[in-house]
Amino acid sequence: MTRLSLIAVALALAAVGCSSSTSPSSTTPTNPTFTAALSPANEVPPVSNSESVVTGNVSITLVTTKDSAGNITAATATFVVNLSNFPAGSAINIAHIHEGAATCACPVVVNTSLTAGEVSITNGTASFTKSGINVLPEVAQRILSNPGGFYFNVHSTLNPGGVSRGALNRVS
Repeated sequence: MTRLSLIAVALALAAVGCSSSTSPSSTTPTNPTFTAALSPANEVPPVSNSESVVTGNVSITLVTTKDSAGNITAATATFVVNLSNFPAGSAINIAHIHEGAATCACPVVVNTSLTAGEVSITNGTASFTKSGINVLPEVAQRILSNPGGFYFNVHSTLNPGGVSRGALNRVS
């Protein structure tokens, strides 16, 4: 009887060990953070009007969920943007991430959902935070693989092509 009990326990343990389950760490969200120093000199062409002194920074936290194979299955972003040196009468219209080299006016791949008139500029400064912005999994993967191949850009009424931008750098 003891021998049968040991065999039964061994088979039960083997069955549990062979069961299919997703590793807890494979579906745990990861939160890499990226920053960019924003400057009108980085625009293509560089800004040369009264907003040529607008500077700022952005911190972008990318929350990704991966499957058991390590593929990103979902992603969201939080943007924290701080800008300064706007001249009186300036207005921010939109802000987003573009994919491409610093020397091009490249396509938008992640929109912050910022709309014209949403951000107030007070004494030349403006700040805004946008959270829970959906990012396509394949775009999130490309950002993780090559953050310098992407830039963040803020657009104003005076400079609809972009007033201040900077390449992404991963910091964590």
